[in-house]
Amino acid sequence: MSNFDLDAFVASHKADEAQKIIHSALKEFDNIAISFSGAEDVVLIDMAVKAKKDVTVFSLDTGRLHAETYRFIEQVRKHYNINIDIMSPDAEKLEAFTKEKGLFSFYEDGHKECCGIRKVAPLRKKLATLDAWITGQRKDQSHGTRNQLDFAEKDSAFSTDEHTLYKFNPLANWSSEDVWNYIKVFEVPFNELHQKGFISIGCEPCTRPVLPNQHEREGRWWWEESEHKECGLHVGNIIPTAQA
Repeated sequence: MSNFDLDAFVASHKADEAQKIIHSALKEFDNIAISFSGAEDVVLIDMAVKAKKDVTVFSLDTGRLHAETYRFIEQVRKHYNINIDIMSPDAEKLEAFTKEKGLFSFYEDGHKECCGIRKVAPLRKKLATLDAWITGQRKDQSHGTRNQLDFAEKDSAFSTDEHTLYKFNPLANWSSEDVWNYIKVFEVPFNELHQKGFISIGCEPCTRPVLPNQHEREGRWWWEESEHKECGLHVGNIIPTAQA
């Protein structure tokens, strides 16, 4: 990839054409990967392998995931016969952080520092090696924290002066119901925690089941205000908090 025309790509696709968006992105970029963690991301993988068998997939292992999630990652690897690049936190930085603050400091001073070390830094390192990435991000996943989400965009959070990174969000306009309808129809693997009341699944200490009719993000970082319920992976799509 050398001269990707973002405007032309957007003009030639529709927001509700998820599979076409994925297949076109894979044609435009050789150096592109799918970010995998949840149900939406397996939908992306399922769509992608229908166009390209050797699709590149990576996942962030924070070291604090549920046992069910680790089993799920392995299930997906075997089901699609793909390699999944597991990204881990920097060992020295993580050791220094936990030595200073312990293993559960986020309950007292917020999750941003822990997420920064365990998730954002490994993601930034991975994205620096790519020209584009595909995410399962949806507009309706967060209560009022995300801006309008485009299905194709320049990644303002992780691009640099020397390196332009493009981001594709094929499921931007999908609902949770859309995702689960696809999973059922195409018999896509899913995390067994979804059968135990979990909807949005992250690290074990920071995730809990939700009650009926609760928004999915109510199960993430429940001790914090709703406007803080982002980990920084998609900071470019977050609405800035109003200044006091």
